[in-house]
Amino acid sequence: MPIHLKAEKHDYAPTVLLVGDPGRAEKISTIFDNTRCVNDNRGLLGYTGIYKDKTVSVQTTGMGCPSAAIVVEELLQLDVQRFIRIGTCGGIGLNVNPCDIVAAVAAVPYDGTTRTYAHAEPLAPFATFEILKTAYDVAQEKRLDVHFAGVASVDVFYNPFPDYVDSLRKKGVTAVEMETSLIYYLANRANKEAASFLLVSDIVGGGEEFTKFISDQDLIQGMEQLIDFVLDVFCRLGEPSEK
Repeated sequence: MPIHLKAEKHDYAPTVLLVGDPGRAEKISTIFDNTRCVNDNRGLLGYTGIYKDKTVSVQTTGMGCPSAAIVVEELLQLDVQRFIRIGTCGGIGLNVNPCDIVAAVAAVPYDGTTRTYAHAEPLAPFATFEILKTAYDVAQEKRLDVHFAGVASVDVFYNPFPDYVDSLRKKGVTAVEMETSLIYYLANRANKEAASFLLVSDIVGGGEEFTKFISDQDLIQGMEQLIDFVLDVFCRLGEPSEK
């Protein structure tokens, strides 16, 4: 049994939805049938249930790559095969609007955790093509505005440097968030599947330009739409094979 996730291998489904907020994990769990809590240690709530005849789990990661690293490492110990992040991000791309969805094709590791794993060597943590292709098909059918693009995973939410956003934007980064690079890296290293789908909860500025957050109600509605989208994607995927 892992140190932080007090669970056995049979407790988690092969596919786990990763969320930062324990409240979001709890909310998603109410959508499942036959739901049971498989971990509540340290507030890292984890649930397993049935959605449209398929077994699936949802697990809290906490905020930031260090916390997510512990959770993903222990889920790998428990033989999880596929990781799908459902989270929020700050939009910085010029064509990104509040409440848009970003599907992270790759994640630039601006965080210290991923770079520690990689010994500071160059790397490009990436998503699984099959999941992205399925997501694209679902988005087309639902007529959702989904940006399939690169994101940057960072350590600092309130970055004080005035050139921070402009520098990332010039590199072609569409959004910033705090966990995807680590999730992709560990999944890539273990030859597992991974994808990250993010709701644009704010448009991030720099210097004198303030960050613009969406309202609580828009966040709730946008997240409900994102969760519905990801669950549709999950239902169309085949069972991940153990590798």
